[in-house]
Amino acid sequence: MSIRLENIAKHYGPRARALSPIDLDIREGELIGLLGPSGSGKTTLLRIMAGLESPDRDPAGRIQFGERDVTRVHVRDRRIGFVFQHYALFRHMSVYDNVAFGLTVLPRRERPSSGEIRTRVHRLLEMVQLEQLATRYPAQLSGGQQQRVSLARALALRPEVLLLDEPFGALDAKVRQELRRWLRHLHDELGFTSVFVTHDQEEALELSDRVAVMSNGRIEQIDTPESLYRAPANRFVFEFLGDVNHLEGEVREGVLTCGEARLAVDLPDGAAELLMRPHELALAPAPSAEAHLPMTVTAVSPVGAEVRVELAADWLAEPWLATVRHADFEHLALARGKRLYALPRRWHSFDDDGARPAGRPRLATAG
Repeated sequence: MSIRLENIAKHYGPRARALSPIDLDIREGELIGLLGPSGSGKTTLLRIMAGLESPDRDPAGRIQFGERDVTRVHVRDRRIGFVFQHYALFRHMSVYDNVAFGLTVLPRRERPSSGEIRTRVHRLLEMVQLEQLATRYPAQLSGGQQQRVSLARALALRPEVLLLDEPFGALDAKVRQELRRWLRHLHDELGFTSVFVTHDQEEALELSDRVAVMSNGRIEQIDTPESLYRAPANRFVFEFLGDVNHLEGEVREGVLTCGEARLAVDLPDGAAELLMRPHELALAPAPSAEAHLPMTVTAVSPVGAEVRVELAADWLAEPWLATVRHADFEHLALARGKRLYALPRRWHSFDDDGARPAGRPRLATAG
């Protein structure tokens, strides 16, 4: 089921704008992430899709599920499944009864037979890997298991659209990661259209087919995770999607200077600010012909696939972060207090309005 939003806006009172007029097309079978900081409008947009909130009537917007206009259709008639952050399970019901509940309360003419309900519920519990726990109660389950029950309950009614509001927000990091992989696998197996809200950049980039990055009630950019990360539409998207190092200075004749730091750049003379991702920095024992950025290691975290290195310098307003391979970590003998040089492989600059990033590759000549 495809989803189309046209000119959807929302105000709470005359001045409290939650959403500027938004257009959004979601293809059938897509998994879309709505990503943004608190107050960006992502949950409001999701609730409008669900029918839990109504969009403004002026301007007049429209919501379509496939060819069906559902703009003024009640939530119970939209055929959507909704998964909340806090499970919302019935404590006095078993896992089986929680999943079956939506089917058992359908009007008689729409209600499946008892045998069909039993078959459907057991199939769903098998899919969410909880079949052996059908007789347990929510209090006897872990947070991750409760969220799987919540998802199975939403799928029991065979919704055309599945909407999830911070579905893993109440879980610890390891369980979140496991459930992300599991939900992605389930989505690919069943092929339903889904939209989920998150403020976790890693979660959105890992789980989504496309991500809509939101700010101040607007969609700043919607694209594939790779395109968002490599080609952000503006400064907000660039800075929101991960750690960023800032370098401010004065450009004269192709060289940016900031205290004792110097970097060759192809920018016009005047004040400039460059932005760099941690992985876009190489570390070396000596400067290169293009970069003289002396620093001191202030912290090292060798846990994980890469080593995170925190760097400080008198000419920096705030510390920088670099990520290096374990082989480089050992070769450079990185430790707190070590003096070395940063060599930017790539940097980005933005216009005063925050738009049109201009990335220039700068390959390190040392290290």
